[in-house]
Amino acid sequence: MDDTVRKQSYTIPCSSAFRDAVMGLAHRRRVNVADLARSVVLVVPAETITAYPDPGEPGDDDREIVVLKSGNAKGRPWRRKPRLQARLAPGYEVTTLRRALGMALALGKDEMSVHVGTAGANGAGADDGQTKPASINGELLDEMERLRTVVSALSFDPLPEGINSRADALHVLGFPPGRVPSLGELRARFRLLATIHHPDSGYGNHRRMSQLNAAMALLRLGGY
Repeated sequence: MDDTVRKQSYTIPCSSAFRDAVMGLAHRRRVNVADLARSVVLVVPAETITAYPDPGEPGDDDREIVVLKSGNAKGRPWRRKPRLQARLAPGYEVTTLRRALGMALALGKDEMSVHVGTAGANGAGADDGQTKPASINGELLDEMERLRTVVSALSFDPLPEGINSRADALHVLGFPPGRVPSLGELRARFRLLATIHHPDSGYGNHRRMSQLNAAMALLRLGGY
């Protein structure tokens, strides 16, 4: 299907601080703003997103200056609300996308975690045993495949020699060199990565999960 038909450009008004934080997270994860929003809306129930606090529109004194590039006013400065742009499938509310990006920031800071349930071949969920709808349209399958690609690109490469040092363990858990995370930060990061890399999840990988377990075991022995 033609991308111009499948995708819609969304303008998401937000505070300049929120905009900068979202763009910073996207840059660090090597994805775009739409990927961050898409990752949340595809795996988090709609009611959970709706219940999440809306980061809100910018205050009256929070504006950015841009130079108009076309029209009769070309070249003139224009004071407008800070915003984020994202191209996604049509049908989303702007407030939903803003909440989803807020959740992405919280996940990136280990302030929250998301449990991704598993399902059997007949659609029975592992969490509650209830039968889930099995029909998925082609557009959603395309979005899910894109999400798998994003997860694969962001996943760490298992260390060939395994986990042999504190530096190895922190690398596998995604902490930069020199960082000294607290036990709470380690546990939150482990839970987040485990929901992705556990072999029973849709993106699972046995080697990555084994190294995550080994990393936590080594750090605990080291005094955490």
